[in-house]
Amino acid sequence: MKIPATVITGFLGAGKTTLIRHLLENANGKRIALVINEFGDLGVDREMLTGCGIEDCDDDAVVELANGCICCTVADDFLPAMETLLNLDVPPDHIVIETSGLALPKPLVKAFNWPEIKSRVTVDGVVAVVDAHAVHDGRFADDPEALQAAREADEALDHDSPLEEVFEDQLLSADLVLLNKSDLLDAAALEAVELGVAGDMEAGAKVLHIHHGQVDPAILLGIGGAVEDVIENRRSHHDGEDDHDHDDFDTFVVGLGDIHDPEELEGRIKQATQDHDILRVKGFAHIPGKDMRHVIQGVGPRIQRYYDRPWAVDEERRSALVIIGEKGMDEAAIRAVLEPAA
Repeated sequence: MKIPATVITGFLGAGKTTLIRHLLENANGKRIALVINEFGDLGVDREMLTGCGIEDCDDDAVVELANGCICCTVADDFLPAMETLLNLDVPPDHIVIETSGLALPKPLVKAFNWPEIKSRVTVDGVVAVVDAHAVHDGRFADDPEALQAAREADEALDHDSPLEEVFEDQLLSADLVLLNKSDLLDAAALEAVELGVAGDMEAGAKVLHIHHGQVDPAILLGIGGAVEDVIENRRSHHDGEDDHDHDDFDTFVVGLGDIHDPEELEGRIKQATQDHDILRVKGFAHIPGKDMRHVIQGVGPRIQRYYDRPWAVDEERRSALVIIGEKGMDEAAIRAVLEPAA
């Protein structure tokens, strides 16, 4: 019997890690193995999961791939990662793959047709997590009005910005679309978001409204899609391309040192985001006098901060942020705002 795998995709900051954490907390004895893939140099998502304090959350069952999409490094990383999980003494009941926020799901799903994998694993379903509030704010077009004007003026123009293509390809590959953070929108706004994403979904794909990543695991696990058998029929902006890369995006890490005033840091992050259109901020901070690690998560102008767990005895108490934005963002200027003065 094949082991089912669920691919969880979604744009930067949509809430994929929160969704997976909720899944682990409510696994009810099911052995779930995770493959985590990030765009950025800090293992932030992996640390949030493996250091979560969830009972029976086994660090050895988590395989973190190197910087870059799974679909970019399939030959080097994906197959060994899957073989590691499949060859465990007690194989997992289910494999969950969290892609990076910039990943294209279709090439990853196609990789499940490799002979080494196809006989042992099936793609139960592709789940796309959507930040409904961000979509409502138009975060997936650089300038929607300018884009529309250019489209009308030049029919030969490539109408889709890189962000839109990534977002739409994630929806096109999905069996289930989760409109996360739905509690931040009223009914009319939420309906508008759902109508907006419907045009980029496969016929038969389902939509759910959720908040804080909370959804019944029975809905996520057990779709029964065998998606590897039908993925070629799902449209993609990148059909016919041999490779997908992230030349449209940049990422770098900012070291911060000890943070004595988290609110002041939040203000600097908001200022840098506003001035330089940063897409995503994520990281940790050490607050002197506090034994808990301080997590920082930002999508556009929205910043979340919270203490998630005590620092481990042998853990370096560092403060650092991963910054993700489109190609050409002014790294020096962003560092000047965020890094402590010498």
